[in-house]
Amino acid sequence: MHSTERRALLLLAGLAVAGHGVRLLALRPGDAPGAVELLSTASDGSAAAHKDSSVALARPLEPGERIDLDRAPPREIARLPRVGLALAKRIVADRETRGPFGGPAGLDRVPGVGPGLLREIAPFAAFSGTPTPGAPGPAPAPSGAAAPPLALNSATVAQLDSLPGIGPARAAAIVRERERHGPFTALEDLARVPGVSPAMVRKLHELVRVP
Repeated sequence: MHSTERRALLLLAGLAVAGHGVRLLALRPGDAPGAVELLSTASDGSAAAHKDSSVALARPLEPGERIDLDRAPPREIARLPRVGLALAKRIVADRETRGPFGGPAGLDRVPGVGPGLLREIAPFAAFSGTPTPGAPGPAPAPSGAAAPPLALNSATVAQLDSLPGIGPARAAAIVRERERHGPFTALEDLARVPGVSPAMVRKLHELVRVP
């Protein structure tokens, strides 16, 4: 064997020994060769915290449980029927600005809250606060006067939901129809909305107007 080949073999052997030594130093005692260390997925608790908050938000109401709308945080209020987290945050923001609601009539001042929603959450809602005197709220209708007709082309889903026989699904369908095909030109045009019959339209003549 030539001296050049001998030196090359000795160099390769030295590199192999050095590499093996480095690998032994990098491994902790008791680790099997090739073991892989996984990063902790909950080192900062963020994943666990997210799971806990999701479970709390989805937690159904217990029989007889009531949510205090004058004190509860948004995630508790969002557990009420048909109240999402966005509306729950608006409710809390209104409460912090104007003071406690004190009852369903006070909660009605929040945009997105209408008679239909109030009926839905009534069995589960509680109010422990007293309304702040002089706090702004919806203007009361004159004593003995009928409520003015609802403007069909500008009414919200919550307002349409308050009409007799409409409900949340038909109210949302009316708004979708209006957005897709433009304003209604006559009250009778409501019959083109799925689920709205001509008989239902006749019942709305005194309650709805088309400008």
